[in-house]
Amino acid sequence: MKNALSTDPIDGDRMAKKPRRGLSKGLSSSKSLMQLSGVEAGDWRTEHVLENGTGKFEVEDAEAMFRAKDTQRIGFKSKIICTLGPVSRTVDVLESLLKAGMSIARFNFSHGSHEYHQETLDNLRIASANTGITCGVLLDTKGPEIRTGMLAGGGPVMLECGSEVTLTTDYDFAGDATKIAVSYPDLAKDVAPGSKILCADGSITFKVISCDVEKGEVKVTCENSAKLGERKNMNLPGVVVNLPTITEKDRHDLIDWGVKNNVDFIAASFVRKGSDVDYIRSVLGDFASKVSIVSKVENMEGLDNFNDIVEKSDAVMVARGDLGMEIRMEQIFLAQKRMIKRCNYAGKPVVTATQMLESMTGAPRPTRAEATDVANAILDGTDAVMLSGETAAGNYALDAVKIMASICREAEAYVDNVAVYHQVLEQQSIPMGVIESLASSAVRTAQKVDARLIVSLSRTGHTAQMISKYRPAAPILSVCIEGDHDPGSTARRSLISRGIIPVIEPAEWKGDTGHPQEVMRNAILHCRDVLGVIRPGECVVGVHVIQGEAVLKVVQCPSPGEGFLNN
Repeated sequence: MKNALSTDPIDGDRMAKKPRRGLSKGLSSSKSLMQLSGVEAGDWRTEHVLENGTGKFEVEDAEAMFRAKDTQRIGFKSKIICTLGPVSRTVDVLESLLKAGMSIARFNFSHGSHEYHQETLDNLRIASANTGITCGVLLDTKGPEIRTGMLAGGGPVMLECGSEVTLTTDYDFAGDATKIAVSYPDLAKDVAPGSKILCADGSITFKVISCDVEKGEVKVTCENSAKLGERKNMNLPGVVVNLPTITEKDRHDLIDWGVKNNVDFIAASFVRKGSDVDYIRSVLGDFASKVSIVSKVENMEGLDNFNDIVEKSDAVMVARGDLGMEIRMEQIFLAQKRMIKRCNYAGKPVVTATQMLESMTGAPRPTRAEATDVANAILDGTDAVMLSGETAAGNYALDAVKIMASICREAEAYVDNVAVYHQVLEQQSIPMGVIESLASSAVRTAQKVDARLIVSLSRTGHTAQMISKYRPAAPILSVCIEGDHDPGSTARRSLISRGIIPVIEPAEWKGDTGHPQEVMRNAILHCRDVLGVIRPGECVVGVHVIQGEAVLKVVQCPSPGEGFLNN
């Protein structure tokens, strides 16, 4: 496992320690974060102390430091995925979550029946219609997994540190404190003496003593004392397991619920290689072209094959829960940063998930560490952040979304968009494709003219996603127009990319001519009059690739009652 991470499977860099760098361009040495002062609980009007030219110190409003752009006007660009559950499935709660910033609703098929999820989805669509807020639907598969079996007494058993336990692959066996059934038939073949086995979310660690392949049994010692209940998850760190890409339950969930309900995203659990994604698409058949596959990387094999997975997937989820039991705890941050970076360079949306605001399942405020975790994910370059138990079963579901949105907004204000643009551009091969070249040029043009909005016309949403890849400071209005793809589906699937505001092209935007220029102008007026993200006199960059014509132009937003100056 050490070798697999020491040579980075993502970009080939060695894990040698690098010398510390100074502060980024966003903060000079005289504006160190260590100089921040005067922060009251719940007060974001931060002040910091600076040394002036005379050697004296003075207090200055830190607003300029944290808000180089008018982020309040555009809200926040990152996306929030909320897991729906018992506390968040009524219409009124769903309306509140949408208004607070939920972009995508996650349906976790590790729990609940099809009927249960159908009722939740029906309520979500009512809430979306009531609020006028578009929301994507993500089906998260249970995936292949290893679990312990049933216990003779029905209740949990106490495992003592140092005790010897036999793990049997006879899954019908009702276990006790000395012998436990395991659902993985190849356990005795795949582990070796000295290897570790983690159980119940890592709360129990076993060390393998011996393996009996003929009997299908593994003798282990328990390295800590803990209670073990029935059907608990099990992880085999560093082991390439022989499990199917999707289970029969997954197939049933995908075909009988996902396809039927025209879901927008499928989060595929435990993706280990690129061919897994190909297989999932083959199972989906014709529907594969209408849904985005989000590959969840949750084990060492997936990390080793990450480049291949990124190439085959529509998006990637950094699922830190199971991954954190496959690699050493102190390496999780590195895996996260490298996966996000690789996705950014490839232009594939990336989601960071697991325990982001976990304490808010029972507390009204997150810990400082959790708030920092969310902010660092944004600074790393993630497109979306995900809430799990916080919104599915927590006591403060709505507060969790509001606080996460606030953290995203603050973190985005510190991103050096120009530096990120150049970092992404340097990783691209030459010659570029037409859309890639147009997108990168649009972002560079927006930087030069200080554009406050980029408008993209697209039938598939691909142009807007490529613009998002280069992380413009300006929001991206993606006008989804009629074509071979359903514009509603295109709009919802773009909700996973940072900075994109999707809108389905209204018939009246086409005007008398239906020319893209007419649509572009009406889109700008919509942003001025309805969304409020552009003001008269500010520049807008327009982009479209339609009917073989690639167009990039800069226009000024007119005042009400005036026409456009640029044609």
